[in-house]
Amino acid sequence: MVVTSAAIEVSDLVMEYGGRDRKRALDGIELRVPEGTVLGLLGPNGAGKTTTVRIITTLLRPTAGRVRVAGVDVCADPMGARRRLGLSGQYAAVDEQLTGFENLRMVARLYGMPRRRAAERADELLAAFGLEAARNARAGTYSGGMRRRLDLAGALVSRPRVVVLDEPTTGLDPRARAEMWQVITDLVADGSSVLLTTQYLEEADRLADSIAVIDHGTVIANGTPAELKSTIGGERLTVTLTDLADVPAAMAVLARTGVDSPRWEGDDTLDVTVAVADGSKTLVAVLHRLDQEHIGVADACVHRPSLDEVFFTLTEKSTTEITLPAADRLCDRPEAVRSPRRQIEVLTS
Repeated sequence: MVVTSAAIEVSDLVMEYGGRDRKRALDGIELRVPEGTVLGLLGPNGAGKTTTVRIITTLLRPTAGRVRVAGVDVCADPMGARRRLGLSGQYAAVDEQLTGFENLRMVARLYGMPRRRAAERADELLAAFGLEAARNARAGTYSGGMRRRLDLAGALVSRPRVVVLDEPTTGLDPRARAEMWQVITDLVADGSSVLLTTQYLEEADRLADSIAVIDHGTVIANGTPAELKSTIGGERLTVTLTDLADVPAAMAVLARTGVDSPRWEGDDTLDVTVAVADGSKTLVAVLHRLDQEHIGVADACVHRPSLDEVFFTLTEKSTTEITLPAADRLCDRPEAVRSPRRQIEVLTS
């Protein structure tokens, strides 16, 4: 079934700060979250994700543009938009001195629920989020994962049609993160629509139906995870070397073999990666050439591009324009000239 209605619509969104020398934090953002889906919002730090979320959730008023939540204009009717929204921020907004039950009952009362119904709703959510055993324990004694689940439960007290999750798993261990992923999956299965910002690209890849990448206040790419991966080529060949000194020579071999420039993350990394047109055939050819060059190989594999690689590819140019690591600005030092990184810079320049 094709979904045509939108839970969130953002059109030509602009946000400026400052007086005479105004800074444009958002520059024409366009977003759409179809009902019953998850939109993952990605971008480097300072790209405009948090500003966008604050405008959508009525915490900031934009300079220009339009935002609708479940059909309600957030500027014309902020209270109406809030009634349709649930927000779970980067930090769990729970009262540590209150029990889990008391936290949720308080939120329900703030939404105007009668006392009995507020208590019933609190117990419903505690059960739904696996917090029944900690019902009467102070939230200050909860683990990080429990606090996150309690915070998300609070965002769902009023059964909102749209839920905004701003980095909901930041700081959680792998087990707690997996538990939160399941909670979000169940939330969407029950009919909610979700805007998800995250620093974990694996999280976006797993949960999001579509992804928008923001950089410098502009959407630079959007599509399904599969569509974004296809923009940087079909397969990636990664060779793990045995000696860091062989990196420049290996880069030269891969540069003659791949369909774009090979990547090396630098520092102590022994992995060199390049996009290839025919993975298995190219793998055999590369291993043969590396052997002829007497370059030791510890491992080699062909894989589909990850969302991490998509993100780095999309944001690399603008990030490089903003700042360069200090080590890359000090290549006049003799030791830097002799390093594999410096050799690669000379090789590819």
